[in-house]
Amino acid sequence: MAPAAKLDNNEELRRLKDVNIDEASARRHVRDSLKDIQLNLDHILFKTPENGIKTKESYEVNSRGIEIFSKSWLPEASTPRALVCFCHGYGDTCTFFFEGIARRLALSGYGVFAMDYPGFGLSEGLHGYIPSFDLLVQDVLEHYSNIKEKPEFSSLPSFLFGQSMGGAVSLKIHLKQPNAWAGAVLVAPMCKIADDLVPPPVLKQILIGLASVLPKQKLVPQKDLAEAAFRDIRKREMTPYNVICYSGKPRLRSAVEMLRTTQEIEKQLQKVSLPILILHGEADTVTDPSVSRELYEKAKSADKKIVLYENAYHSLLEGEPDDMILRVLSDIISWLDEHSLQAEGSVVTSV
Repeated sequence: MAPAAKLDNNEELRRLKDVNIDEASARRHVRDSLKDIQLNLDHILFKTPENGIKTKESYEVNSRGIEIFSKSWLPEASTPRALVCFCHGYGDTCTFFFEGIARRLALSGYGVFAMDYPGFGLSEGLHGYIPSFDLLVQDVLEHYSNIKEKPEFSSLPSFLFGQSMGGAVSLKIHLKQPNAWAGAVLVAPMCKIADDLVPPPVLKQILIGLASVLPKQKLVPQKDLAEAAFRDIRKREMTPYNVICYSGKPRLRSAVEMLRTTQEIEKQLQKVSLPILILHGEADTVTDPSVSRELYEKAKSADKKIVLYENAYHSLLEGEPDDMILRVLSDIISWLDEHSLQAEGSVVTSV
């Protein structure tokens, strides 16, 4: 492994921060320039070895004509015990912090699959723009359905793994395919955006009206999400290296779509029926932990578990002290181990 990257005085990082990355081609160039530096940051996630893991990066055009970036991590010496299909959070990508999470899961025997949503990470589309949350969900559902149908994977149990906004994506996929998944791991799921991040009612109505005429404009006020999400200050200082993360003000249509989606999910919590593991930091000020409690209480799932971590912020797997990150990873892997065993031999079909 190369020496750990320094967090200060990095000329390449400063240069790339000035590059306009609204389009995917620019984001791909920036990521390629910093990839080696990123993976050598002094973060516990990047200390997981790659030995014994087969990785693959792909670009494929989906049925809507959008080029989607995806990545997979598979155990090298054995058949995966189950598939884990990752749904990332708002603004994020599957090529930075998730690399370390995926390695941990792959070394535990899981086939891990991840993709960047249209407009995020390395996938095609205007950066940070969600013209329709329902279409985004359909793109994710299509991508993972194609993977699950491959002959080498079709007999394996499959799990959704959603972080933050990805929790909302996972729940919407489940509600569309109630019998298609062996379970879901939901980390700080976006069932409701924290009240402090939602504009006052009058301003909210003005912004909703403007979204119909200026959908791509960045006019929605926003706090510093890194400060709100990362409790460990040293890890927070690494977030600028996630250069293709969308960190600007939310675009009007994106904000309206996320707000609409959370309101919709809140009304359907009682329809959730698959086995679920819900993990949330009690000090989360980005997504509301009280709604995770409500999801746990209202879900009709016969098999459900919630873990609330005292003092923890939003980014449980990236921004907490090392001992908390390891604890959360252990909780996830233990739950997957138990439920992949339960699902062996059973047939899970999509509806």
